[in-house]
Amino acid sequence: MRRRTLDTLLSTGGIVVAAVLLVAGGLLVWASNFVQDNVHSQLADQKITMPSGKAIEDPAIKPYLQQYAGQPMTTGAQAKTYADHFIKVHMNKASQGRTYEEVSGEFIAASANPKADPAEVAKLGQLRQTLFMGNTLRGLLLNAYAFGTMGTIALWGAIASFVGSALMFLLSFLGLWHRRTVPVEEEVRIGAGRTALPAPAVG
Repeated sequence: MRRRTLDTLLSTGGIVVAAVLLVAGGLLVWASNFVQDNVHSQLADQKITMPSGKAIEDPAIKPYLQQYAGQPMTTGAQAKTYADHFIKVHMNKASQGRTYEEVSGEFIAASANPKADPAEVAKLGQLRQTLFMGNTLRGLLLNAYAFGTMGTIALWGAIASFVGSALMFLLSFLGLWHRRTVPVEEEVRIGAGRTALPAPAVG
């Protein structure tokens, strides 16, 4: 294969790859904006305000929520913080560390026991409902965080694609430039790897 032909093929392939990366970067930017806009609008529609003041004085809460105190919840990061360091903390305190499944089992067992204290059964039922609602809200908020994270990853992927595209365009341009600098009369074959042997002397 001749050197000029090799430069042409490599440069053309580089341009194709650069174009693909450019399109991929554009799609990733669109995906990132779509996800982030949806997360923002879905959370904003809930009109949740991040707790502040005495509501976050608990040492298990304040270090995490202080930076968002009083802000409207509109981002995945806020949603995760609220779910893991506010809702979950209050759920654990109310249930003394027991999960919804554990409390639900206690409630079912107490309800089936005719000797159980009705007040205790009612208390377990209320706690069960509280944990169920808490788990549901936490799940929704953590889903928002997960989608927000995917949007961020898509944005970084877009940046990497744009950088890769620019690099491939540059290398392709250099390849085409190098092709023009190789005179046709000085072109050599690549891969032949053989030197012609002189013809044997006759006689």
